[in-house]
Amino acid sequence: MSAQPVGPGTPHERALVVGEALIDVVARADGTREEHPGGSPANVALGLGRLGRAVDLLTWLGVDAEGDLVRRHLAASGVRVLRGDRGAVRTPLATAHLDAAGVATYEFELEWDLPHAWDGDDVPPLVVHTGSIAAVLEPGAARVAHEVTRLRPTSTVTYDPNLRPALMGTPQHALPYVEAMVALSDVVKVSDEDLAWLHPGVAPAEIAEEWAQRGPALVVVTHGGDGAFAATAAGARLRVAAPHVTVVDTVGAGDSFMGGLVDGLWSAGLLGADRRAALRDVAAPTVEAVLRRCARIAAVTVSRAGANPPRAHELD
Repeated sequence: MSAQPVGPGTPHERALVVGEALIDVVARADGTREEHPGGSPANVALGLGRLGRAVDLLTWLGVDAEGDLVRRHLAASGVRVLRGDRGAVRTPLATAHLDAAGVATYEFELEWDLPHAWDGDDVPPLVVHTGSIAAVLEPGAARVAHEVTRLRPTSTVTYDPNLRPALMGTPQHALPYVEAMVALSDVVKVSDEDLAWLHPGVAPAEIAEEWAQRGPALVVVTHGGDGAFAATAAGARLRVAAPHVTVVDTVGAGDSFMGGLVDGLWSAGLLGADRRAALRDVAAPTVEAVLRRCARIAAVTVSRAGANPPRAHELD
């Protein structure tokens, strides 16, 4: 059965996020543990919902208490989880081990598939986002790539590799998946840590500039507390600083930045397949303004526990 949206009628402009949703178990250096709904694509959907965007999530959850927790958590921020999500034997788990500085490393208990396609509305999504585990782990990765390819003629495609070496094997295994998705995408956000794992010893800006000539209109590299770098297909290169905040933990920081990036380009009128040429010609000041707001969003997220991105009113 095709995935169908749950809930009332669909507004004209919606985002579709395709990828994993799971339970994050946060294990702190002091021995305490907490559980929060998470998963990189689900966190991006959550961030968009909190910024006031209409967003659907196509994912794969279990029929269990953890899956119900994830669904309630997303619904509370306006995210519609599409029907067809209930094929997993159990809802996936990811344990984030935090060091004394609050920096997370991960281990996972999950499988990933995408047995259903988006088939919910007459109007296609304005933007399709994917990334992380969903775009690399089989058998779901091939289905995700097919779905993105199918929707690309009508939708902007955004992508965040958000690599998880514990699940993705070697860089040599993950790299073909990443490069194929980069070539399909209009916007790519990637962390400096991801690039260091994929291409050790190569400057992140150099990789971003190369990727910006492979298909994307915009490639953004995040550098944690050191801000972000962007390269555009039109040849612009720019950097923005990160606000100074007290870091509680970094869980979900990149995902909230990614949600802010989609939201900012949406506000600038640069999303949708019919705006692809305008996105490729985007002016550097527009990109800079969008990235500064993304950095503020990420700063709020790291200032509190878990993947807890801000709502729009918190940024005003």
